[in-house]
Amino acid sequence: MRAHPMAGDSVIAVALLLTDLLFFVAAAETPEVPMPPWYVVLPLDIAMVAPLVFRRKATLWSAYLLLLIGIPHSALELGAASAFAMMISIYSVLVYVGRKQGLLYLLATVVVSGLQLWIDTPEDVWILAIIALFSTALCWTLGEFAGARRAYHEEVEARLHLLETERDQATRIAVGEERGRIARELHDVVAHAVSVMVVQADGASYAVDGNPEMAKRALQTISETGRGALAELRRLLDVLRSDGDDEPRVPQPDATALTDLADRIRQAGVPVTLAIGPEALAGLPAGVSLGVYRIVQESLTNTLKHAGQGAQAEVVVRREADVIDVKVTDDGAGRAKQLVPVATKVAAHTAPPRKLTVPGGNGLIGMRERANVFGGTLEVGPAPGGGWQVHARLPVRLAT
Repeated sequence: MRAHPMAGDSVIAVALLLTDLLFFVAAAETPEVPMPPWYVVLPLDIAMVAPLVFRRKATLWSAYLLLLIGIPHSALELGAASAFAMMISIYSVLVYVGRKQGLLYLLATVVVSGLQLWIDTPEDVWILAIIALFSTALCWTLGEFAGARRAYHEEVEARLHLLETERDQATRIAVGEERGRIARELHDVVAHAVSVMVVQADGASYAVDGNPEMAKRALQTISETGRGALAELRRLLDVLRSDGDDEPRVPQPDATALTDLADRIRQAGVPVTLAIGPEALAGLPAGVSLGVYRIVQESLTNTLKHAGQGAQAEVVVRREADVIDVKVTDDGAGRAKQLVPVATKVAAHTAPPRKLTVPGGNGLIGMRERANVFGGTLEVGPAPGGGWQVHARLPVRLAT
């Protein structure tokens, strides 16, 4: 019954229907008791008990429908189903809707029942009134008890859900704090290993001519220390990876892959001019080279998404002493075609240049963070002649 409440309510409805039908059969055998024909009694009895099946899902509709159908059912004296249905409805409204709606429904039931008793005025009216009063009081008391129990269970379930949520959050916070602690410890270990490697490398460079054996031992120490540092870094990556992160580890691109990136953007529909200065990419640290690639990639992606079809882009990468200069510009022609009406194209040479704006989403934030990591600068905004430009300057030699 708890798993399928409508099944239990259906059983109650069928029981009341059978009770009324038995009353009708018994009354039909007694000539002194006039009864309506069966084709009036049967539909009215079914209509009287049918709303009980939905008393949990549509409580108010079911209750007031029962109150309305109960008027002709009681007036024709077709059985006790109407009285029992009223009592069940009072209980249901109080439990599943609330005390306020329960009081309103109780008042409506008392008014309707009182009018029926006043109109019919049976001989045992006072006995019926007392029975109705005690029955209503009993149903109200049961409803209060069941409603309080239901509210208590809901409160307990809400508290349990809150406790589970707080426990999960506390677990995630503890995991994050532990990962941070492990990261700091491994940072110290790796920093120490790198320092030893630098010292040993300096010593080997001085001893390579005068004491080859010492230089050999220094190189062995560098090799062992480097392998240990790599092992610690792999362990750090395994610890800090997100749960369920099964993405394969692939080599990261670098600035030498800019030609392939430009080809892919051209295939997507945006002509790209790529100009890389001589020796601009020679000797770039891996991190800086990756940063250059990612900045160009995000800039061209923004051009593809926001400049529209017909736009052209230009990528210029130059080397200036210890700084690599990256500039990505587009003319915004595709977007301009969408924004400028056809009627104004004739006078385009006299109109001021249209400034195009691109929302500062996660892509721009990511480019700015990459430039900040390497101690560089990033400028993003409208180009002087129209369109959009991204200008980044990254130091080649990282600060130690």
